Amino acid sequence: MRIVFQVTAASTQQRPGGPCRSAHRCTLGAAGRSRPRSDGPARRLSRDAKALFDVDLDVDRVRLLVRRAVPASGSVVVRVTDYDPELNLGHPETATQPRILVTTRPACPLTSAPLDVHTCVYERDLPQVTSTGLFATIAHRRTARLAGHDDVLFTAHDGLVSEGATWNIGLFDRTDIIWPDAPVLPGLTMELLRAANPSHYRTIRIEEVPSFPAAFATNAAVGVRAIARIDDHDFDDEHPIIATLRENYLKITPQPV
Repeated sequence: MRIVFQVTAASTQQRPGGPCRSAHRCTLGAAGRSRPRSDGPARRLSRDAKALFDVDLDVDRVRLLVRRAVPASGSVVVRVTDYDPELNLGHPETATQPRILVTTRPACPLTSAPLDVHTCVYERDLPQVTSTGLFATIAHRRTARLAGHDDVLFTAHDGLVSEGATWNIGLFDRTDIIWPDAPVLPGLTMELLRAANPSHYRTIRIEEVPSFPAAFATNAAVGVRAIARIDDHDFDDEHPIIATLRENYLKITPQPV
């Protein structure tokens, strides 16, 4: 893993666990100095910096740090975290000088094996923000994996489908792509696919899920990944729509870092 820090004049020391106290992040794929296929990462980081710290993010500085971290060749997953190590738990309103942490890890294949997911009733805090607070999310994922599943899909208390642990879910109704109309993080990959394919939002109840012939997960690390099973219902993980979505996603031209 490669790590790049931005250190501000406010402090030259980091408190242990600083990035986890109150921070937001953005994950994106990069290959050979090319970054995601839209300006979505910059918009999200700017939006969340305003929401959490009430500051205007220096996007050009972030791009410079990402450029330093991305190798000249090969594919990596880049995570940009915006955090304030001086955050005081008793006075969080004083956290106004966040810093940037950029890390990279090897990218996983865009044709990963189909997912077997288990549903769980849970809603993330501030779901519209890409928070670093993943304690409950990872705990639910761990429970699902210990039970023999690959991952977890969240639903609300009233049975409405929302999102996966670190991914969005889309379902195919034989005509269009359907995205859950629920409190979720609008993922960057989901937004790109929405623009490239006929799709719309609507509420989806968990009991409706078996009526869809195909389902898939999306995030910046894997692109489009087929879902083979949700609880005890099997999907066609080789449905032609999965290949179509992958092809349409890969056709979107990457932008230089």
